[in-house]
Amino acid sequence: MAHFPVNHPARPLYRVFAGLVGLYILVFGCWGVVVTWGEPLFDRGSIWVLGLRTNLAFSLVSVLFGIVLLVGASRRGNLGHYMNLTAGAVFMVTGLAMMSVLQTEANILNFSMSTVVVSLLFGLLLLATGLYDKIGPEEHAEALRHSRNHPVADTGSR
Repeated sequence: MAHFPVNHPARPLYRVFAGLVGLYILVFGCWGVVVTWGEPLFDRGSIWVLGLRTNLAFSLVSVLFGIVLLVGASRRGNLGHYMNLTAGAVFMVTGLAMMSVLQTEANILNFSMSTVVVSLLFGLLLLATGLYDKIGPEEHAEALRHSRNHPVADTGSR
């Protein structure tokens, strides 16, 4: 997509943010698996890990998502860009979906309102990192910078 910045100077910082989100989710998931081991998979008990309510299913999903995010943050190509955009959208949709079923039996991942807020914040952060960590050829990046900085000069040449 042409409107994504290519080779943004703060790209390494954004990848660090995505890696930190992935690391938090991985640690949360591993700790959650240890704490909830032996409980039913979709238990709706009151088990809290790192400030978030969890059950075994949510902890296992968090371990997988944490690994995926760390892999995406460690890649130098555009794989991390697409993984962060996708993960951000997944976090946003999951947060909204779980907020809509908080007080019902459909709350299978044992979300609380704090879990919803963290999910939405992580979704926004991952979307932002996905927007700014795209990599491309230097010629393409220079052409985008030129068209962004000189939009009027390019319209007369058509």
